[in-house]
Amino acid sequence: MSNKGEISQFIQKYFLHFNSAALVDAAKGYEDQLNNGAKMLVSLAGAMSTAELGKIFAEIIRTDKVHIISCTGANLEEDLMNLVAHSHYKRVPNYRDLTPKEEWDLLENGLNRVTDTCIPEEEAFRRLQKHIYDIWKEADEKGERYFPHEFMYKLLLSGVLEQYYEIDIKDSWMYAAAQKNLPIVVPGWEDSTMGNIFASYVIKGELKASTVKSGIEYMTFLADWYSKNSENGIGFFQIGGGIAGDFPICVVPMLYQDLEQTETPFWSYFCQISDSTTSYGSYSGAVPNEKITWGKLDIDTPKFIVESDATIVAPLIFAYLLDM
Repeated sequence: MSNKGEISQFIQKYFLHFNSAALVDAAKGYEDQLNNGAKMLVSLAGAMSTAELGKIFAEIIRTDKVHIISCTGANLEEDLMNLVAHSHYKRVPNYRDLTPKEEWDLLENGLNRVTDTCIPEEEAFRRLQKHIYDIWKEADEKGERYFPHEFMYKLLLSGVLEQYYEIDIKDSWMYAAAQKNLPIVVPGWEDSTMGNIFASYVIKGELKASTVKSGIEYMTFLADWYSKNSENGIGFFQIGGGIAGDFPICVVPMLYQDLEQTETPFWSYFCQISDSTTSYGSYSGAVPNEKITWGKLDIDTPKFIVESDATIVAPLIFAYLLDM
């Protein structure tokens, strides 16, 4: 404990029961995985990028404490939106009190609300659209195909967005990931803003749908990556629920059952941060033991669930891992 920083020491001293104790146990379990040579997948659901998780998650990436990411298309793009349009965001702390007319006024002013934060359409969406289209078009004309995150990496590393930067680049988790060419899977990318925009160009006949690689190709990529990296185990750290978590965790039963690669190891660690209560039929609310029945986790896989706000829990666990 003496080797840890003030935040880590604080949570070990005072977070002793219930969800707070689960937070500490999960952090220690994550650390044990890394110390034992295991790799770690982190899944990002919800609006973690708009919540500015990049301020600490980028350092997790830089210090090699995550080895592959699964995220929604929204988290992929919203980190870049925050990078290029931060000063134009509008916070609405009284969002619970807004009338339908006030919500409409936000729309009319080009402000798309995510809980208490409004993303500015012109400065965020359109700035990215202007430049990502050129990269899509170039690949399309050359007959080249890339994954959604690879196009975003190209956009970031090209330097074309530097003219718009409004936050310190070290606080962008996507930039940290691009520098390392970190593998990412982005299931359901089509329902993101950039996915919608790409689809509009396909409908207009300006781009081919095949220029962006598909979700099936993401799954086959993940299967290959898992098989090559699971010698010492691969842990699963899930922030939120939904497709960002459900998509990648299924790679193990697919390899084991559908491909009959029965030597495939189960996930070696599992933690989920969620405020979804246990309920009938809900993936996000399912307790970890349910995943045993689906061939995702083993009987003795370390399992943790922290039923709380991910914007509170994830930074504390990451701070512990960074000895803060």
